[in-house]
Amino acid sequence: MKIIVGMSGATGAIFGIRLLQTLREAGVETHAVISPWAAANIQYETSYTSKEVEKLADAVYGYKDLGAAISSGSFQVDGMIVAPCSMKTLASIRMGLSDNLLTRAADVILKERKKLILLVRETPLNDIHLEHMLALSRMGTTIMPPVPAFYNHPATMDDMITHIVVRTVDQLGMHLSTDKRWQGMKRGSQTAEQGKREDSIKK
Repeated sequence: MKIIVGMSGATGAIFGIRLLQTLREAGVETHAVISPWAAANIQYETSYTSKEVEKLADAVYGYKDLGAAISSGSFQVDGMIVAPCSMKTLASIRMGLSDNLLTRAADVILKERKKLILLVRETPLNDIHLEHMLALSRMGTTIMPPVPAFYNHPATMDDMITHIVVRTVDQLGMHLSTDKRWQGMKRGSQTAEQGKREDSIKK
């Protein structure tokens, strides 16, 4: 499998980093594009440098290099993930601007009818954001905000990040066994004490 990983300037650089790490461990060939603001956020939000993140990918391309291999549909890849995906990048992809390599690569994925997954990062969302997401969803894009789950009882921030990354990789048809998955709610799992607390809150 061969996947493009784009990182744009929204907060949440760790999602792109962890995806590159996870895909590398799974033997997936990755082609990375990192925007200037993504590079700034890597330094600001994490303990990694941009160079360290680039080494996690099999190939790295310049943000403005519209002559790169991934700018053409003749270069065979299986899909693309943008993590995190800023609202500017979302809008550019929806409008087909192709004004940099990240948005051009996404445009190619769309025209070739391949898997595009966007980990959109913004809150609250305005009408413009929602309209862009709906339009792209109707084109076959997977809109996947990195929303944490709590049924797996995450104990750390790392647990939340891992869960989101595993669920993202699920969308590629790869099912990693490195995360707690929902097995159904067991009858009688709620203790009497929990029930009392919930009753008191409702009152």
